[in-house]
Amino acid sequence: MAVRHDRSLTKKSGGKTREYRKSKKYDLGSEFTSPELGEERIVKREGRGNTSKNTVKRTESVNLSANGEVKKTEIESVLENPANANYVRRSLLTKGTVIKTEEGKARITSRPGQDGVVNAVLVE
Repeated sequence: MAVRHDRSLTKKSGGKTREYRKSKKYDLGSEFTSPELGEERIVKREGRGNTSKNTVKRTESVNLSANGEVKKTEIESVLENPANANYVRRSLLTKGTVIKTEEGKARITSRPGQDGVVNAVLVE
């Protein structure tokens, strides 16, 4: 399903905004990439203007930052996800997800579906 990133349909005053043109191809967004826990899989996506993005489809590891040091550790499980409670059951990784690692609880600070890496910080 396509995602449109057009303007709001209502004004601050509560009135409706009128369409001033038809929707264009560049108004289309992309679908949710659903990065999940599993065997490492990164996909390269083409963007507008001859650019590309790396997208995490599956990953087992995370770049964990603690006490000024960064080390790569294994993800054991997904504990909670503020974006959607059902993402915990499906083990989906989004920004803000709390995961269990070998070092302890960590919160994901990157956007795996957009950045192509999973970075996290320890939660006290």
